[in-house]
Amino acid sequence: MMDEKRTDVPETELEKEEAVSLEEPKKEKKSKAADEAKKLPEELEKAKEELEEMKRKYLVMLAEYDNFRKRAQKEREGAYSDAYADAITALLPVFDNIERANTFTGTDGIAEGLNMIINQFKGSLAGLGIESFGEVGEDFDPNFHNAIMQTEDESLGENVIAEVFQKGYKRGDKI
Repeated sequence: MMDEKRTDVPETELEKEEAVSLEEPKKEKKSKAADEAKKLPEELEKAKEELEEMKRKYLVMLAEYDNFRKRAQKEREGAYSDAYADAITALLPVFDNIERANTFTGTDGIAEGLNMIINQFKGSLAGLGIESFGEVGEDFDPNFHNAIMQTEDESLGENVIAEVFQKGYKRGDKI
């Protein structure tokens, strides 16, 4: 029989040292793995806490956005109703004066009262930012005016408004 050498048992001192040095990295690897395994539950818990914090922040942000959207909608509705109320408030005194003029039975002062009402109404419209256009003598502009008929008048130039059947009104750029 041949003399077989056992590879698992070192024979010389050098071989013994090599065998010991090979076992040490294995032990180090095992201890590092054990340390990492101990850290995993801590890291998992930390990650769970971060996830919960992010969820909480997301829900807070979602609630804030929803509140903002509702508040903006309410402000839009409020702006419309406020503008509507302002317009009506500006016109109601004119209506009151027309009713007073209607109860007046004498003919004296009716024209003066109507002129006062017209001036008050013009003031109310001006307060709302509304101005009239299309007066007699102004140049005709097809972008703003509608022609109903055409007349020849030597005293007026060409394309000049000779008569107004219905005034135009505008607020800003809107007619």
